[in-house]
Amino acid sequence: MAEENTERLLKKKVYYENCPGCKVELYKESQRGLPFRDLFFIWIIVLSNALPISSLFPFLYFMIRDFNIAKRQEDISFYGGFVGSSFMLGRALTAVYWGIIADRYGRKPVIIIGTISVVIFNTLFGLSVNFWMAIVTRFLLGSLNGLLGPIKAYASEVFRDEYQALGVSTVSTAWGIGLIVGPAIGGYLAQPAEKHPNIFSKNSLFGRFPYFLPCLCISLIAMGVTIVTIWLPETLHKHNENSGSTADSEEVLQTASYVSDTNKTNQKPEAEKTSKKSLLRNWPLMSSILVYCVFSLHDMAYTEIFSLWATSPRNLGGLSYTSENVGQVLAISGFSLLIFQSFLYPTMERMFGVIMTSRIAGVLSIPLLTSYPYIALLSGFSLSLLINLASLTKNVLATSIMTGLFLLQNRAVDQHQRGAANGLAMTLMSLFKAVGPAAGGAILSWAQRRQDASILPGDQIVFFILNVIEAVGVLMTFKPFLTTA
Repeated sequence: MAEENTERLLKKKVYYENCPGCKVELYKESQRGLPFRDLFFIWIIVLSNALPISSLFPFLYFMIRDFNIAKRQEDISFYGGFVGSSFMLGRALTAVYWGIIADRYGRKPVIIIGTISVVIFNTLFGLSVNFWMAIVTRFLLGSLNGLLGPIKAYASEVFRDEYQALGVSTVSTAWGIGLIVGPAIGGYLAQPAEKHPNIFSKNSLFGRFPYFLPCLCISLIAMGVTIVTIWLPETLHKHNENSGSTADSEEVLQTASYVSDTNKTNQKPEAEKTSKKSLLRNWPLMSSILVYCVFSLHDMAYTEIFSLWATSPRNLGGLSYTSENVGQVLAISGFSLLIFQSFLYPTMERMFGVIMTSRIAGVLSIPLLTSYPYIALLSGFSLSLLINLASLTKNVLATSIMTGLFLLQNRAVDQHQRGAANGLAMTLMSLFKAVGPAAGGAILSWAQRRQDASILPGDQIVFFILNVIEAVGVLMTFKPFLTTA
């Protein structure tokens, strides 16, 4: 039956001339060599949307201090956690809807709206004059930026099969580097009037709004990327029964006709009636999402805690780092992460497989985090060297885990479900990530008040809790919990 349908389609040479998905299928068939252009598009889009997520962490401690909302120094971390969580809470409330919109109207509109939201609300966040303005602007940024789910689906659709792993790896790599380079930008450019009084006057715009410069720079990058997305091809199939095609189009675009119509013919009737409920019954998808959520909770809590811990004074167990010091540490980590993901991760994935690579990375993270409180006892060059190595290694391991889980999620569903599936993943992940900064800030604030405790004093309890979460994530990568499609 399938062969008869194929022969019938080949004879008719039906091509949906106005279908962007069919054009992408043709492009993929004619593609030769590494798809640099598509990799570049995905790279800059994901990077520009990841930069504002954690760019605030190096200066968040000082921003909350300047808002004068914390009554005690130990409470600064507590309030900082809520600002860090507001973005993820907003994204959790809207991610599924953005995924549905991407499945219905296309990946490209959602991607463009996401980059525009960065331009507007990240700029307004830099101009925040009080705690509540900071909360609201971050919340709106998260609510209107539903890009990550659709861009993962896009990366699975725009590449040939042999390059899909590279495409998804590009998403996680750019996202991971954005989460590291963003803080580097925030660390170097925050408080410019204090760091460079000869260039920036205290009465200037950047003097009155000391955290506006890093936000402005990221927004300008997002504005440039918004312009670039005009040339982004749409991958969603939009077939209109009344659409015709010229004889020339039929002849030239025969391959796209065969690919798109064969896929349509071979779809099961049940797939056409797919609902959100069927996604919840897809255990390979749901198990990978839940594991992903646990590791996301850990990583977001770690990101918040590391920056607040590093900028805290020595008498509270911190490193007494400036925002520039934290930015430098994270910039080094970001550069090293780029090299690792570009050259080493694909080899590791081929050698050990997706799940085993994630499992090994999770196990290695536990002794690494245990060493952080002891690194804080050092000073000078030894402290700088070891904290850079630890941060570099931790971020490499975390991104390796996320890359593998991205691949598992996209392999568990067909194209017509990828937007909704990734939206569901973003919703659950964002809920966990919303808890991460708030819980991390509260735990760090509590830990800094128990420096003389007999069991796990000071920041030791913080990293112990992080290790417990990491261990739970590792255990969830084993059967029968985690299964593959």
